[in-house]
Amino acid sequence: MRTPAAAIWQTVHTERRRLVADLSDLEDAQWRTPSLCPGWDVHDVLAHLVDTARTGRLDFVRGLLAARMNFDRANERGIARQKRHDPKDTLEALTHATSLTRTPPASLETRLVEAIVHGEDVRRPLGIDGTYPEPAIAQALAYQLRTPVAFGGGRERAAGLRLVDRTTSTAWGTGDDVEADVIDLLLAVSGRPVQQNRFAGAGAARLVAAATRTTPDRKARDR
Repeated sequence: MRTPAAAIWQTVHTERRRLVADLSDLEDAQWRTPSLCPGWDVHDVLAHLVDTARTGRLDFVRGLLAARMNFDRANERGIARQKRHDPKDTLEALTHATSLTRTPPASLETRLVEAIVHGEDVRRPLGIDGTYPEPAIAQALAYQLRTPVAFGGGRERAAGLRLVDRTTSTAWGTGDDVEADVIDLLLAVSGRPVQQNRFAGAGAARLVAAATRTTPDRKARDR
Protein backbone atom coordinates (compact mmCIF):
# COMPACT_ATOMS: atom_id res chain seq x y z
CA MET A 1 0.00 0.00 0.00
CA ARG A 2 1.34 3.42 -0.98
CA THR A 3 2.32 5.63 1.95
CA PRO A 4 0.49 8.99 1.86
CA ALA A 5 2.67 12.02 1.18
CA ALA A 6 1.58 13.60 4.46
CA ALA A 7 2.88 10.58 6.39
CA ILE A 8 6.25 10.72 4.61
CA TRP A 9 6.62 14.42 5.34
CA GLN A 10 5.69 13.88 8.98
CA THR A 11 8.53 11.37 9.28
CA VAL A 12 10.99 13.65 7.47
CA HIS A 13 10.10 16.65 9.63
CA THR A 14 10.43 14.58 12.79
CA GLU A 15 13.85 13.28 11.72
CA ARG A 16 15.07 16.79 10.92
CA ARG A 17 14.05 17.98 14.37
CA ARG A 18 15.66 14.98 16.03
CA LEU A 19 18.92 15.60 14.19
CA VAL A 20 18.94 19.25 15.25
CA ALA A 21 18.53 18.13 18.86
CA ASP A 22 21.28 15.51 18.57
CA LEU A 23 23.77 18.01 17.14
CA SER A 24 22.93 20.92 19.40
CA ASP A 25 25.70 20.25 21.94
CA LEU A 26 28.62 19.38 19.63
CA GLU A 27 32.05 20.76 20.41
CA ASP A 28 33.82 22.80 17.72
CA ALA A 29 36.16 19.94 16.72
CA GLN A 30 33.28 17.48 16.34
CA TRP A 31 31.88 19.42 13.40
CA ARG A 32 35.02 18.50 11.45
CA THR A 33 34.55 14.76 12.07
CA PRO A 34 34.56 12.84 8.75
CA SER A 35 31.07 11.58 8.03
CA LEU A 36 30.17 8.28 6.37
CA CYS A 37 29.49 10.26 3.21
CA PRO A 38 32.78 10.19 1.27
CA GLY A 39 34.63 13.51 1.35
CA TRP A 40 32.19 15.32 3.65
CA ASP A 41 32.55 16.14 7.33
CA VAL A 42 29.64 16.54 9.76
CA HIS A 43 29.26 20.24 8.99
CA ASP A 44 29.19 19.54 5.24
CA VAL A 45 26.36 17.03 5.65
CA LEU A 46 24.42 19.51 7.77
CA ALA A 47 24.82 22.22 5.13
CA HIS A 48 23.68 19.75 2.45
CA LEU A 49 20.55 19.00 4.47
CA VAL A 50 19.79 22.71 4.76
CA ASP A 51 20.24 23.13 1.03
CA THR A 52 18.03 20.21 0.04
CA ALA A 53 15.34 21.22 2.54
CA ARG A 54 15.21 24.65 0.90
CA THR A 55 15.42 23.48 -2.72
CA GLY A 56 12.25 23.00 -4.72
CA ARG A 57 11.78 21.49 -8.16
CA LEU A 58 12.64 24.58 -10.22
CA ASP A 59 15.63 25.49 -8.06
CA PHE A 60 16.90 21.92 -8.35
CA VAL A 61 16.68 21.96 -12.15
CA ARG A 62 18.33 25.37 -12.37
CA GLY A 63 21.14 24.25 -10.06
CA LEU A 64 21.70 21.06 -12.02
CA LEU A 65 21.85 22.94 -15.31
CA ALA A 66 24.31 25.43 -13.81
CA ALA A 67 26.43 22.46 -12.71
CA ARG A 68 26.32 21.05 -16.26
CA MET A 69 24.18 18.09 -15.18
CA ASN A 70 26.77 16.97 -12.62
CA PHE A 71 24.97 15.93 -9.41
CA ASP A 72 28.15 16.01 -7.36
CA ARG A 73 29.05 19.51 -8.50
CA ALA A 74 25.51 20.68 -7.77
CA ASN A 75 25.71 19.21 -4.27
CA GLU A 76 29.05 20.88 -3.60
CA ARG A 77 27.64 24.24 -4.69
CA GLY A 78 24.66 23.70 -2.41
CA ILE A 79 26.97 23.07 0.54
CA ALA A 80 28.97 26.20 -0.23
CA ARG A 81 25.71 28.15 -0.43
CA GLN A 82 24.40 27.05 2.97
CA LYS A 83 27.53 26.37 5.05
CA ARG A 84 28.01 29.15 7.59
CA HIS A 85 31.31 30.05 9.21
CA ASP A 86 29.90 28.93 12.57
CA PRO A 87 28.31 25.46 12.44
CA LYS A 88 25.79 26.56 15.06
CA ASP A 89 24.43 29.04 12.53
CA THR A 90 24.09 26.25 9.95
CA LEU A 91 22.25 24.21 12.58
CA GLU A 92 19.97 27.18 13.21
CA ALA A 93 19.25 27.31 9.48
CA LEU A 94 18.15 23.68 9.55
CA THR A 95 15.98 24.44 12.57
CA HIS A 96 14.09 27.02 10.50
CA ALA A 97 13.83 24.59 7.56
CA THR A 98 12.55 21.53 9.43
CA SER A 99 8.92 21.92 8.35
CA LEU A 100 9.51 22.74 4.69
CA THR A 101 8.01 20.42 2.07
CA ARG A 102 10.18 21.29 -0.91
CA THR A 103 11.58 18.47 -2.99
CA PRO A 104 13.41 17.87 -6.28
CA PRO A 105 11.52 16.36 -9.24
CA ALA A 106 11.91 12.83 -7.89
CA SER A 107 9.99 10.33 -5.80
CA LEU A 108 9.05 11.62 -2.36
CA GLU A 109 10.74 8.51 -0.97
CA THR A 110 14.07 10.23 -1.66
CA ARG A 111 13.27 12.46 1.32
CA LEU A 112 13.14 9.39 3.56
CA VAL A 113 16.46 8.16 2.15
CA GLU A 114 18.04 11.53 2.79
CA ALA A 115 16.71 11.95 6.32
CA ILE A 116 17.72 8.46 7.44
CA VAL A 117 20.99 7.90 5.56
CA HIS A 118 22.37 11.37 6.21
CA GLY A 119 21.23 11.06 9.81
CA GLU A 120 23.45 8.01 10.18
CA ASP A 121 26.21 9.68 8.15
CA VAL A 122 26.77 12.01 11.07
CA ARG A 123 25.47 10.06 14.06
CA ARG A 124 27.64 6.96 13.67
CA PRO A 125 31.00 8.76 13.45
CA LEU A 126 29.97 10.91 16.43
CA GLY A 127 28.92 7.88 18.49
CA ILE A 128 25.28 8.98 18.66
CA ASP A 129 22.69 6.20 18.62
CA GLY A 130 20.01 6.77 16.01
CA THR A 131 16.56 5.21 15.96
CA TYR A 132 14.17 5.49 13.04
CA PRO A 133 10.70 4.11 12.28
CA GLU A 134 11.27 0.68 10.81
CA PRO A 135 8.55 1.03 8.14
CA ALA A 136 10.27 4.21 6.93
CA ILE A 137 13.66 2.46 6.76
CA ALA A 138 12.13 -0.42 4.82
CA GLN A 139 10.44 1.98 2.40
CA ALA A 140 13.72 3.84 1.88
CA LEU A 141 15.54 0.56 1.27
CA ALA A 142 12.95 -0.61 -1.27
CA TYR A 143 13.38 2.66 -3.14
CA GLN A 144 17.18 2.39 -3.16
CA LEU A 145 16.98 -1.17 -4.44
CA ARG A 146 14.95 -0.22 -7.51
CA THR A 147 17.01 2.92 -8.27
CA PRO A 148 20.34 2.81 -10.15
CA VAL A 149 23.48 4.03 -8.43
CA ALA A 150 23.82 6.75 -11.08
CA PHE A 151 20.56 8.26 -9.83
CA GLY A 152 21.41 8.06 -6.15
CA GLY A 153 20.17 4.52 -5.52
CA GLY A 154 21.91 1.22 -4.91
CA ARG A 155 20.37 -1.32 -7.27
CA GLU A 156 23.69 -2.54 -8.64
CA ARG A 157 25.21 -2.98 -5.17
CA ALA A 158 22.53 -5.51 -4.26
CA ALA A 159 22.45 -7.38 -7.57
CA GLY A 160 22.37 -11.15 -7.03
CA LEU A 161 21.65 -10.81 -3.31
CA ARG A 162 18.65 -11.55 -1.13
CA LEU A 163 18.54 -9.00 1.68
CA VAL A 164 16.76 -10.10 4.85
CA ASP A 165 15.72 -7.90 7.75
CA ARG A 166 16.66 -9.96 10.79
CA THR A 167 13.92 -8.35 12.91
CA THR A 168 10.91 -8.85 10.64
CA SER A 169 12.26 -11.48 8.18
CA THR A 170 11.16 -9.23 5.32
CA ALA A 171 13.25 -10.02 2.25
CA TRP A 172 14.17 -8.14 -0.91
CA GLY A 173 15.71 -9.59 -4.05
CA THR A 174 17.00 -13.04 -4.96
CA GLY A 175 20.40 -14.67 -4.64
CA ASP A 176 22.84 -15.20 -1.79
CA ASP A 177 21.38 -14.24 1.57
CA VAL A 178 22.51 -11.18 3.52
CA GLU A 179 20.83 -10.89 6.91
CA ALA A 180 21.15 -7.76 9.04
CA ASP A 181 19.23 -4.99 10.77
CA VAL A 182 17.33 -3.09 8.10
CA ILE A 183 19.19 0.15 8.84
CA ASP A 184 22.52 -1.54 8.06
CA LEU A 185 21.10 -2.97 4.84
CA LEU A 186 19.95 0.52 3.82
CA LEU A 187 23.33 2.07 4.56
CA ALA A 188 25.28 -0.58 2.66
CA VAL A 189 22.99 -0.41 -0.35
CA SER A 190 23.40 3.39 -0.24
CA GLY A 191 27.17 3.03 -0.47
CA ARG A 192 28.10 3.57 3.15
CA PRO A 193 30.77 1.57 5.01
CA VAL A 194 29.27 -0.85 7.52
CA GLN A 195 31.27 -3.37 9.56
CA GLN A 196 30.98 -6.83 8.07
CA ASN A 197 30.23 -8.37 11.46
CA ARG A 198 26.86 -6.62 11.35
CA PHE A 199 25.89 -8.93 8.47
CA ALA A 200 25.41 -12.68 8.16
CA GLY A 201 24.95 -14.93 5.17
CA ALA A 202 26.75 -16.07 2.06
CA GLY A 203 26.42 -12.68 0.37
CA ALA A 204 27.60 -10.53 3.27
CA ALA A 205 31.17 -10.00 2.08
CA ARG A 206 29.97 -9.10 -1.41
CA LEU A 207 27.58 -6.43 -0.12
CA VAL A 208 30.23 -4.91 2.15
CA ALA A 209 32.68 -4.78 -0.75
CA ALA A 210 30.10 -3.17 -3.04
CA ALA A 211 29.24 -0.59 -0.38
CA THR A 212 32.84 0.56 0.01
CA ARG A 213 33.90 0.34 -3.63
CA THR A 214 34.85 3.79 -4.92
CA THR A 215 33.84 5.21 -8.28
CA PRO A 216 35.02 8.44 -9.92
CA ASP A 217 31.87 10.42 -9.07
CA ARG A 218 30.51 8.60 -6.07
CA LYS A 219 30.42 11.45 -3.57
CA ALA A 220 26.98 12.13 -2.07
CA ARG A 221 25.02 10.63 -4.91
CA ASP A 222 22.27 9.62 -2.56
CA ARG A 223 21.08 13.22 -2.73
